[in-house]
Amino acid sequence: MEAFERARLDSYFARLGTHFTTPERPASFLITHLLPERPAFVRAVAKQTDLRAVLPKPKSIHAPAKREVEQVAQCDALSRDLFENAEVALDYIEARAAGAPLVLLDVGGYFAPALDTLCDRFSGRILGVVEDTENGHKRYAERDKLPCPVVSVARSPLKDPEDFLVGQSVVFSTEALMRGRGDIMHGRPALVIGFGKLGSSIARLLHAKGVQVTVYDIDPVRRTQALSQGFTVARDREAALTGAGLVLCATGAVSLRGDDFPHLRNGAYVATVTSSEDELDLGGLPDVYTRSPDGDHVTRYQTTGHYFYLLNGGNAVNFLHGASVGPFIYLVQAEILAGVRMLARGDLGSGMHDVDAKDRAFIAATWLNYFNR
Repeated sequence: MEAFERARLDSYFARLGTHFTTPERPASFLITHLLPERPAFVRAVAKQTDLRAVLPKPKSIHAPAKREVEQVAQCDALSRDLFENAEVALDYIEARAAGAPLVLLDVGGYFAPALDTLCDRFSGRILGVVEDTENGHKRYAERDKLPCPVVSVARSPLKDPEDFLVGQSVVFSTEALMRGRGDIMHGRPALVIGFGKLGSSIARLLHAKGVQVTVYDIDPVRRTQALSQGFTVARDREAALTGAGLVLCATGAVSLRGDDFPHLRNGAYVATVTSSEDELDLGGLPDVYTRSPDGDHVTRYQTTGHYFYLLNGGNAVNFLHGASVGPFIYLVQAEILAGVRMLARGDLGSGMHDVDAKDRAFIAATWLNYFNR
């Protein structure tokens, strides 16, 4: 990023920080992808809150960005295990933020398993969670009762540009890895599992590239949407897997279980938009399969009479090429700051909440002033 771009980005966040600041300045924990543009957002969070720790998602850490962030806040290792065990999570939070009013900034529902314990037993006060992703939104929303407010930006209209462009970057990275092996998408029927914001973006771009696309989604509403947009909609997932030369998983949940993989067509490529632990049950893959590297970030799974290729170890394939969505990501980051202000006031009831439409309009207008050039 050029110096003038950094200055413009810092000015943008300073303007938003002034608007969304409150007299209260809670402590915070920030889970985030540490991509090259992310330090500016981390600095904004650190100005709005007492940032106790940044927990970078392990498969998306840009080393120079991490070094820059470490000048602002402590960086700790992130894993699902850290918050799956409520006692471990409580000890960690206490060690970093004992007694403080605390906001948890999440990407993917990491805090969800320990949230009840944290709200009940933390020596400070959990003001709430701000969640960024659809996968995380589902993790919180599916609970019968939440012990604190959760502000979700996952379904905000300000996130639509990011979701669309992430879908584009997934297709770009998938095609790049295939071409690295001397292969191409054309002539390979594609199956897109999940027709949400990301899946629909992926399906549309594949179609625009001349690829034959079939869609599978468990939601009948989304199946009708896919059909209305001209896609073939699979009634039988097993048959769809058998016919696909490329499978792109975009559900935010488990798309392929262990017993699904043997149904893949020989030589099929499999790619995902999230982490392997969310989309793929690789642990359930029959033991008869062996794996071996076969090109950059491509793993060949093989047994007698059957083989397929997994891209980037089953993790989000677009992070291999930076996963950049340009300045549109700053819309979502700004809405996260708005969510922090909502929680800092301390007057939200437990349950799921959205950022106010007036705040979204202010963010959009500010963004246009800085980046529509």
